[in-house]
Amino acid sequence: MKIIILGAGQVGGSLAENLAGEENDITVVDSDSSRLRDLQNKLEIRIIQGKASYPAVLRQAGCEDADMLIAVTSSDEVNMVACQVAHSLFNTPTKIARVRSAAYLSRKGMFNPGKGFDIDVLISPEQIVTNHIRRLIEYPGALQVLDFAGGLVQLVAVKAHYGGPLIGQELSTLRKHIPNIHTRVAAIYRQNQALIPKGDTLVQVDDEVFFIAARKDIRAVMSEMRKIDHSYKRIVIAGGGNIGERLAESLEHEYQVKLIEYNPQRCIDLAERLERTVVLNGSATDKSLLQEESIDDVDIFCAVTNDDEVNIMSSMLAKRMGAGKVMTLINNAAYVDLVQGGEVDIAFSPQQATIGSLLTHVRRGQVKNVHSLRRGVAEAIEAVAVGDEKSSKIVGRSIEAIVLPEGVTIGALVRDKEVMIAHPKLVIQAGDQVILFLVDKRKVREVEKLFTVGITFI
Repeated sequence: MKIIILGAGQVGGSLAENLAGEENDITVVDSDSSRLRDLQNKLEIRIIQGKASYPAVLRQAGCEDADMLIAVTSSDEVNMVACQVAHSLFNTPTKIARVRSAAYLSRKGMFNPGKGFDIDVLISPEQIVTNHIRRLIEYPGALQVLDFAGGLVQLVAVKAHYGGPLIGQELSTLRKHIPNIHTRVAAIYRQNQALIPKGDTLVQVDDEVFFIAARKDIRAVMSEMRKIDHSYKRIVIAGGGNIGERLAESLEHEYQVKLIEYNPQRCIDLAERLERTVVLNGSATDKSLLQEESIDDVDIFCAVTNDDEVNIMSSMLAKRMGAGKVMTLINNAAYVDLVQGGEVDIAFSPQQATIGSLLTHVRRGQVKNVHSLRRGVAEAIEAVAVGDEKSSKIVGRSIEAIVLPEGVTIGALVRDKEVMIAHPKLVIQAGDQVILFLVDKRKVREVEKLFTVGITFI
């Protein structure tokens, strides 16, 4: 597939890295020559320096015969105009744009084909991160919560703690512990090494366990891995930018929310727009402010400013002062592993969350949903089974009869809105939504082939 990526920043660079190793023809456009050189030194890609929305630059990048244009520069306006130029002048089949500003996103008519900007897919990193944090708050103790099949199925990552009934037990005993609950452990990470779970695999303390189950059964399965945290009530958000505002707006009707913002005018604007959130003017790293707001009585401290240092330092300070759990947004994905697991309970990168949404539209075959996991090393995929027994490698076959690539497991499938957890004798039918876990994302090409009919996959 010939793909043009506009923007060589963290999102564009991460996306190029994800796609360059998958037999794609990648061209990256950016006005910053040093960023482009850094990328080209690491990857086998083509680079073009110039303004991403200029017709001449897009022509030079090969827009005339490109399959897809992905505009992820730091400017909403450049992304929007570039997609329109690609449509009007080059008739590019698929155009994806990252748009951050709520002023644009709130006016959906702007993006209707033929009436506004001709953009096929809009990606909003702020909304993606807000949804990510929201799901973590809904499931106390979870490290990651991913939706599939419209939310009917969820893949959840938890860290196994002392006190969990399954600790020291074989996975096969899970069925005895919760006989009326159907679930499947998709993968276990122990000391950052992936284990393909089997019936005799022992769950150990500090294992990172990924399991899949129907949404209604998630809490019951989590209780087997660790003592369930109490429901959250009091939340402090550090940072009143786009993410902080959206998060407060999403939570304020169900939780007691306070938001700390350094800019006085921004505080006034937030106080006018938010209905129940208490907006505080000050620095999230101000110890006296945190004391005044009884940080030791807060269930969650969530740092989402645009400054990694402020996020990390304020989170560590809040934790030391008694906050129940701290969640930290870190723009530099390389820092996530360094920070998480100590005083910071959960660290997350908006780039990695955004990459999953972009990959959903890049994958071939019948892939409908993609989540990037473990800092891009692993993936969880939802794909639709198509064809019949003659034209498909999976339709009409039991799971035990399907030859899966090494490190790939089928966790569940959804058939007519019924969730069916995978077991060896389960037969896949046409139209099933199949959820798979890939320990090694390099196997994705082989998975795509499984969900493509006949010889049409080239």
